[in-house]
Amino acid sequence: MIGIVSRPNTQDKLEILSADAQYDLACACGTNRDEGRHRGQDGRWIYPVTLPSGGRSVLFKSLISNVCTNDCKYCPLREQQDIRRCSLSPEETASVFLDYYGRKKVFGLFLSSGVVGSPDATMDRLIATARLLRRRHGFKGYIHLKVIPGASAAAVEEAVSLASAVSLNIETPGQKNLAKLSSRKDYIRDIIEPIKLISRLTARGTRFARVKQTTQFIVGAAGESDAEIVKYMGGLYDRLRMQRIYFSAYQRGAGDASLDRDPTESSDPTQTFVREHRLYQVDFLLRKYGFKDADIVFDPHGHLSLDADPKEVWARNHPERFPIDVNHASRLELLRVPGLGPLTVDRIVSRRASRRIRGLEDIGRLGARLAKAGSYLIF
Repeated sequence: MIGIVSRPNTQDKLEILSADAQYDLACACGTNRDEGRHRGQDGRWIYPVTLPSGGRSVLFKSLISNVCTNDCKYCPLREQQDIRRCSLSPEETASVFLDYYGRKKVFGLFLSSGVVGSPDATMDRLIATARLLRRRHGFKGYIHLKVIPGASAAAVEEAVSLASAVSLNIETPGQKNLAKLSSRKDYIRDIIEPIKLISRLTARGTRFARVKQTTQFIVGAAGESDAEIVKYMGGLYDRLRMQRIYFSAYQRGAGDASLDRDPTESSDPTQTFVREHRLYQVDFLLRKYGFKDADIVFDPHGHLSLDADPKEVWARNHPERFPIDVNHASRLELLRVPGLGPLTVDRIVSRRASRRIRGLEDIGRLGARLAKAGSYLIF
């Protein structure tokens, strides 16, 4: 039995759909209270995000519909669930967003949906909303559209033509893991091939090169290892030129009870978020620090350490690489030092061009991170 809201108005539907958008849990592991999602004072959801370009802003985030014909076991909105179902029309969605945007409450729009009927029927709704904003209302700002798994090439291309960024969630590393979560999705046909198409459409020198492509893994639902995820991350960045990869820690109890708990995880549910946090740290190593997926160190079960960040684990496993001389090491060598980030390394390179660096105090203000770096450096 599916609960249907009897003749809901736009406000009723918005309350339901913007609240259900919370189940996209990317960046839920933020340590600052301003980093996670939160509700506006009027009860609707707004969403602080890190954009593919690296900047931060606040987006209006909602589903077009929480009706869904998919059976994804991790998702509280899957077809088998008895929840209130409703949909917004493209006109309603555009109108509500423009009201928020006009009052300077949000920077842009993040639009997704459950699968209503078929992937292309759902894409029609998403695309119609973006088309209304772009062509009828002249909106030139930020629109992020989720691409529905299984969407046709024509639907994907039209979404790319209207959006600032698009994403299709990869969900798991490989067909074997996806099969544990859904019996209706074909990993290659519905997920990998559309991701490859977006990569071709947005490649450098193409008409849509300005459009950013991102994706997201669901962490922990399928019992996959961190090593499996990181291997796929390497391919997504190296071969498909993905701009950003995000992670959602699966929250036990949110999905189907048949999902097994990862045997390597503690009974403490917060450790799932620590695992998510470690994967974000690996993501930074791959994008900003010159690491490759083959550099990342895992335990015998293929998981990242929950007790230390992955760069420090790598350094401990490569004592032959340290200490390094601050005044002569390359930028990439300095980026491998625990406690040194890109800004600090750039400051080192700049300062040593004019004078010798003689100690940590010549690098910057002493703190826990810089103190950690001290044991890996000589001057």
